[in-house]
Amino acid sequence: MTHEIAGDERPWILLRGLGREARHWGEFPQILRDTLHGAKVLAPDLPGNGLRWREASAGSIAGQCDSLRAALADVLAQGAVNVLAISLGGMVAIDWAHRYPQEVARLALVNTSLAGVAPFWRRLCWRNYPALLRLPLHGTAAREQCILQLTSNLPARRAAALPHWLAWQREAPVSRGNLLRQLYAAGSYRAPMQWPACPALILASEQDRLVDPYCSVRLARLTGWPIALHPEAGHDMPLDDPQWLARQIAQWCK
Repeated sequence: MTHEIAGDERPWILLRGLGREARHWGEFPQILRDTLHGAKVLAPDLPGNGLRWREASAGSIAGQCDSLRAALADVLAQGAVNVLAISLGGMVAIDWAHRYPQEVARLALVNTSLAGVAPFWRRLCWRNYPALLRLPLHGTAAREQCILQLTSNLPARRAAALPHWLAWQREAPVSRGNLLRQLYAAGSYRAPMQWPACPALILASEQDRLVDPYCSVRLARLTGWPIALHPEAGHDMPLDDPQWLARQIAQWCK
């Protein structure tokens, strides 16, 4: 017999994006815990990243979702969870809530995009195509600097994060093969025929230079889900303004 978790006690599952791991959330998990008055916050890694860097990334979003659910079996045995996900993690979260609706109570999506919702040149801003195509060819230092430049709009935040990002990649390197499999999974995933029925919130950065905020605005129009726009943050909103992100979640949950 399982113990069903009360709504206000459900853990938050945080999912990062392409080639990122739990540590890339930085201070955000603690800020979210504090803002939600001690809520349980978990940041599992998708296969191929972080603690799971030796594993092969699934070549599909569904495969990544199923691997994640298997890793969270003990948590899910206690009841549904809330999910906050950014970018590629948002695709995994939508797939999860669509195929296993009994497992996802709330869904918050940050700067994500879906084929079938927005054209490819908006899903990845066309000006960045040369830099993105070179990513799998770069060494660790050049790749992390490039990712930071594309995803953060705040020079001070980028400078503070870079030494940590480089150290994490040395400790848990994302292989070129895994990066390519994750890119393929993200590029080939399409919006489900039916949107998840759970409460959902869309959060987007108006100054996102990697994914056009049009993708989030269009998703909000199609689904009727509420949307909040940050006026200055880059694609990596948890890095550029974690306090704003946590406040939006807390206000939505009231």
